[in-house]
Amino acid sequence: MSGVQTLIVGEGEGDQRLDRWLKRRLPQITQGRIEKGCRKGEIRVDGGRVKASDRVQEGQEVRIPPLPDAPAPAPAPKPKVSAADAEMIRQAVIYKDDHIIALNKPPGLPTQGGSGQTRHVDGLAEALMFDLDEKPRLVHRLDKDTSGVLLLARTRKVAQDLTAAIRHKETRKIYWAVVAGVPHPYNGEIKYGLVKAGGKNAEKMRCIHPDEVAATPDAKRAHTLYAALYRVAGRATWVALEPVTGRTHQLRAHMAEIGHPIAGDGKYGGSAQENMGDGWGAKLGGIISGKLHLHARSMAFLHPVTRKQLTVTAPLPEHMKDTFDTFGWTEDLAAEDPFEGYL
Repeated sequence: MSGVQTLIVGEGEGDQRLDRWLKRRLPQITQGRIEKGCRKGEIRVDGGRVKASDRVQEGQEVRIPPLPDAPAPAPAPKPKVSAADAEMIRQAVIYKDDHIIALNKPPGLPTQGGSGQTRHVDGLAEALMFDLDEKPRLVHRLDKDTSGVLLLARTRKVAQDLTAAIRHKETRKIYWAVVAGVPHPYNGEIKYGLVKAGGKNAEKMRCIHPDEVAATPDAKRAHTLYAALYRVAGRATWVALEPVTGRTHQLRAHMAEIGHPIAGDGKYGGSAQENMGDGWGAKLGGIISGKLHLHARSMAFLHPVTRKQLTVTAPLPEHMKDTFDTFGWTEDLAAEDPFEGYL
């Protein structure tokens, strides 16, 4: 047994739970030992009593009671990323520096693991370490079937800074979508609140009138800007979307609510025979792909280290390129910022 130790929270280690920080520093310590040490006051931060879930900050002193010297049993090795998957995820990189990696996430690839999901960006990120020793960290998410810009931070500190920037709405994300019908007016905003349709564990969201959000349990306010860029008669429209808030399925639910679901959206789009106002269901038919036509086109933010403005842009996935070719649209037809001066 070693004696009482005092450890200092180092640079880049701040703003994480005490129990997680301890496990990284002292692999032999168990969760039960941490909980017991906190309850008995044996583990202290800057001399004060703490809980295992409290967050430590850089420079704080953490008092540790005597611990066994033997390391905890090694966890079972995780399956390694296959050569094919490693090549695929590296090919998806559209921006990389010492601090940030940006991917053009392929449609159909989940961002994180979930029910039955064993192949996802978070797991494949091992192949994106390049010259660093730690796996890049996700700082936001995209739906499984949504393609486009996805950021990963290469260090804990950059992850904290980017997460804070997204939380405080200091980033801008512009999506491109193909929707059924033609929105009227061509440019506008949608402010329907969102609540899970079947309770807290449901996946689908239900729109709530803005005046009823405050009175609806668990409902959250949501705000989307949209701009119709080009249209094909009354059949379909290429729209730009900017989520002012970042709710689950926000863009998909909002466009469906105003009668113009995103093409290929089986969850919110209805069927090809279902009349939705002056639009129709989300299956455009013919040679148009049935995949979801929603793409995170660009993300603009202040680089957390260089402090320079950075905009990352992702080319369209193949199925959306094919749709654009069919309708005679090209990527260069869109303004760089269709919402300039809107907010």
